[in-house]
Amino acid sequence: MDEDAVHRALERLAGAAEARAGRVDVEAALERARAQVEALAQTAAELESTLPAKVGDAVEDGVRKQVIPVARHLAEVRGLMNQVIRRLERIEGDQLAERHARVDDLSLLVDLIASGWKGVDERLAKLEERLQGSTGAIVYRIEERRGGNAESG
Repeated sequence: MDEDAVHRALERLAGAAEARAGRVDVEAALERARAQVEALAQTAAELESTLPAKVGDAVEDGVRKQVIPVARHLAEVRGLMNQVIRRLERIEGDQLAERHARVDDLSLLVDLIASGWKGVDERLAKLEERLQGSTGAIVYRIEERRGGNAESG
């Protein structure tokens, strides 16, 4: 073997031995890791104590932002429904008044027709009395006349 190759191999081994972490370096790394774990634990504790309140506030803000427009819409719908109810009540009242007016009109019309026929009936009764009381004319009833024509025909 070549002494030069052996020398190079020994140098590489020596470099590798020097690059290897020493006990002091490992302890320093462990200390840093412990400090970082403690800082992480402290941050987690802080988050654990403040996170529920922050999440609660965020949810409350979000709900408030969503509920306010819905509340406005509900108020608007409620107002419109009240307006519709008032209009329907007014229409119902108008319809009832109109119905009563039509019934009154019908009652008057029936009274007028009844009194008109009563007047016609009274006139006919007077004419029949005059005709039966006088001996000058013979009064034939239409019913009798028809009955007589049917027998003779």
